[in-house]
Amino acid sequence: MQQPDPIALLGSNRRALARAITLIESTRPEDRTEAARLLKEITPHAGGAMRIGISGAPGAGKSTFIEALGNRIIDQGLRLAVLAVDPSSTLSGGSILGDKTRMERLAQRPEAFIRPSPAGTTLGGVARRTRETLLLCEAAGYDAVIVETVGVGQSETAVAQMTDLFLLLLTPGGGDELQGIKRGIMELADLILVNKADGDALATANHTAADYQHALKLMHPRTPGWTPTVHTCSALRGDGIPEAWARIRAHREHLEKTGILDPRRAEQARRWMWDETAESLIAALRAHPGVRRCLPELERAVIAHEIPPAVAAETLLKIFLERES
Repeated sequence: MQQPDPIALLGSNRRALARAITLIESTRPEDRTEAARLLKEITPHAGGAMRIGISGAPGAGKSTFIEALGNRIIDQGLRLAVLAVDPSSTLSGGSILGDKTRMERLAQRPEAFIRPSPAGTTLGGVARRTRETLLLCEAAGYDAVIVETVGVGQSETAVAQMTDLFLLLLTPGGGDELQGIKRGIMELADLILVNKADGDALATANHTAADYQHALKLMHPRTPGWTPTVHTCSALRGDGIPEAWARIRAHREHLEKTGILDPRRAEQARRWMWDETAESLIAALRAHPGVRRCLPELERAVIAHEIPPAVAAETLLKIFLERES
């Protein structure tokens, strides 16, 4: 694989950025070594962007909304990177990777960089290397980075643990729709938008927004001193997009003014270290020769209810931690 040029990357070269992302997404051991070297070199130049996480159930219009918001951000004289994580098939491992085509107008703007990545088997609707990709985009000089997740689920805390603001996008619906959104997801939200508030759905959207605003009063906000609000918008028509961007900017100003931003980033980095440690240990355990020899029989015994899963796990750990004589 052709190695990316760090100087070109720091100089906002799009091709160098794309090549760097391809490198860090690689699972080849030699590429991981080179990726670690690259990340160590560019990390001091990262951290300056607004990190925005956007989640919403399928059909909420996330791609249309991101395109409308993205064009608004660029119109303000800023550069934008969009990390769109697509769902992967559990059978073939393939992903749709269609966000770039759904954001056609945004993709044509030179100030925008859109990178679709497959979610694979990673929980939380984010790819394992999304955080590293985010750092690369920041080092390349992008002022805002949007991380779009595959949908709403219990593990969506992953995107909140790598962004400054978590935005939840909803569709118009009755009050019963509140039952379809996990309480934990709403508690993570710094901003909630009810999309598709136009035409015959306008009245329903207003009613939905009022329901969610009432529900938020019963929850603890994610960000101290910040009161999450619910607004309506129509990404298709552009209604409510300027107001949404104003709220995002206000949230960033609040983080900076209250001194919350730096400690939040520090805690995210700490969590990232432990997440990466856990995933690396699992990979090393699976690759261990002794574990690979015993695994089929242990799995068979667990499936046949001959031994408890906890006992099998303890056996695997003993094999993994046992020093070779």
